[in-house]
Amino acid sequence: MEGVGNDFVLIEAADAHGRDLSELAQRLCRRPFGIGADGLLVIERGAAAPVRMRMFNPDGTEDFCGNGLRCVARYAYEQGYVDASEFTIEALGRRLVPVQIHLSDDKVAQITTVLPPPRFHPREIPAYADGELIEDYPITIAGHTLRIACVNTGTTHTVIFSDTLPDDTRFLEISPRLETHPMFPERTSVLWAVIVSRREARVRIWERGVGETLGCGSGAAAVGVLAYRAGYTEPRVTVASKGGALQVEYRDDGIALTGAANTRFVGEYRL
Repeated sequence: MEGVGNDFVLIEAADAHGRDLSELAQRLCRRPFGIGADGLLVIERGAAAPVRMRMFNPDGTEDFCGNGLRCVARYAYEQGYVDASEFTIEALGRRLVPVQIHLSDDKVAQITTVLPPPRFHPREIPAYADGELIEDYPITIAGHTLRIACVNTGTTHTVIFSDTLPDDTRFLEISPRLETHPMFPERTSVLWAVIVSRREARVRIWERGVGETLGCGSGAAAVGVLAYRAGYTEPRVTVASKGGALQVEYRDDGIALTGAANTRFVGEYRL
């Protein structure tokens, strides 16, 4: 399945019973030798919600995933885990994520998930920095001085606002070093962002534990929130990446993220 080009292998938990999911993610997500994906989604019925989702990066680390939530939401709706178009998904850290399925001609067209309210204090990002916020914060990476902003929208994100998106040389030189900088004890995803208008931003994404990806839901949420706080955009903004566009709305109850999710193929992998 995929959402704005962010692709996943999705399996039911019962099919992997007794297996190490971290190791399984590394096997399945290796593009030359496995199925190939940006992550492994594992779905099952939850205790605190009708559906429970676990997501593992290709390096085996467990994480929170905005685009993965929409993929799981569509699968759960179409496979009968739920019998209504509004429900909740239990995600990493027992977060309960509200979901709304938008139908067109009785088919799933768009999906809205409401991510938890963003966390800005360095202790909650987490990041080693003084003060209450990390916004317009100077940091030097590979000889380049950058101004960064950080937020946790379910997972750690660092946003670099600039006039243009980076070329490959700059992107590949700085992004992995920033991901693993000692400032971030759990690493960070890196999003380079350009503000197009008060209602639109464009991004290039380096996702922690993955590398460059075509889309990142929680990353789009981070860009929308930080752009609004900086005064660049309205609270509702379209965030476009290489894989497509997501609608981000910063609300009192969290961050509403709306976009599509699609099943690209179904198959069998012999363990």
